[in-house]
Amino acid sequence: MDNHELYMRRCLQLALLGAGNTAPNPMVGAVLVHGGRIIGEGYHQKCGQAHAEVNCINSVAEEDKHLVRKSTIYVSLEPCAHFGKTPPCADLIIQQGIPKVVVGCRDPFEAVNGKGIEKLQNAGVEVIAGVLMQECQNLNKRFFTFYTKHRPYVLLKWAQTADGCMAGAGTERLLITNAITNKLVHRWRTEEAAILVGTNTAKLDNPALDNRLWAGKSPVRLVLDMQLQLPPTLQLFDGRHQTIVLNALKQEEAGNITYHKLTEGIDLIPQILDACCQRRMLSIMVEGGARLLQSFIDSGLWDEARVITNEALYIGDGLPAPRLQQLTHRYSEKILGDRVDYIER
Repeated sequence: MDNHELYMRRCLQLALLGAGNTAPNPMVGAVLVHGGRIIGEGYHQKCGQAHAEVNCINSVAEEDKHLVRKSTIYVSLEPCAHFGKTPPCADLIIQQGIPKVVVGCRDPFEAVNGKGIEKLQNAGVEVIAGVLMQECQNLNKRFFTFYTKHRPYVLLKWAQTADGCMAGAGTERLLITNAITNKLVHRWRTEEAAILVGTNTAKLDNPALDNRLWAGKSPVRLVLDMQLQLPPTLQLFDGRHQTIVLNALKQEEAGNITYHKLTEGIDLIPQILDACCQRRMLSIMVEGGARLLQSFIDSGLWDEARVITNEALYIGDGLPAPRLQQLTHRYSEKILGDRVDYIER
């Protein structure tokens, strides 16, 4: 491993510390190096706050500040070149007199996308781009999907029995996963912008769709209820978190509940994703039910699936789980009696 890769991997480690807090901005890490010694580190901690480069430069100790102008800054994502909630980081690098910048990957956001690198080069800064590019893009796969495919990153999640059922034959709720995998699912929720369920899942399971078992921000709750059949007594309508009801009847806001109107007779999946795009939701976690999950699979508009299988539970007769085709199996892990499969398209 050369030094550029070594320091870029440190950038990636730092960037991950912002997971769940930076959206709709990307996770970014930065490292300032002089003579083989890291003199500054930083990462983007929260949307609306200072970017990684700012925190990195501000972290330099007083006795090392004179070295900044002789150092190389490593950044996992191209420095921004536009005024958003914070000033351009490319301008800061130029003002600080940093002579060399090593970039992991370009920023796909239209206001940046090569402009940060160009601004640095025009100011006489040496730029090396594309170091661990694939890893840097994967770190922000939600961000890249949103700005290159113009839709949210779609994560499908469900739990199933060993014989491939999501629920029993009756209306009684079937508890499939163990307490540890339940906590894992709640951690996943903190990493996504929104979580979606269909009408039957909301009605039968009455889910809260929050992350009460894990610290962090709860996702926006989305429920597909085309004819507005769901009773207001459900936990989804308790007002504790922002909830969007995707329906065919009305468009309005009522406190923390938003009614977003869809068009019947037209494929609903692209409309749902468009509704998320309008609200700059970079990712959506689809948790059920079986028919809604299968609709995403059949549409081809999904990116990743996480399937939890209780390998000791057989029910013989029940609601079949969705079926995946054309997948690339990434890896599995065992959590007590549950197997978690992580699958990519």
